[in-house]
Amino acid sequence: MNEKCMMKKSIDSICFSILETELFLDTHPRDQKALHMLREYRRRKREAIAAYEAKFGKYIVTTDDVPASDRWCWIDSPWPWERQV
Repeated sequence: MNEKCMMKKSIDSICFSILETELFLDTHPRDQKALHMLREYRRRKREAIAAYEAKFGKYIVTTDDVPASDRWCWIDSPWPWERQV
């Protein structure tokens, strides 16, 4: 596996960790350890993408991160069917 593929695989694994932590936080929104882990994974993702872009050019990110806070707020947003058009 070449360096570019290895870097992408590393970013993918960090993204997986972010997703799993977000899913955990859906049911444990005040878990401070999980919130800390989420912030750490997001930091690692930013650094990994910056390193990738420095070597290979733009990396396309397809997911939006929920802003970090002391509480997981994503579940407080209206669900798609609750939004008024």
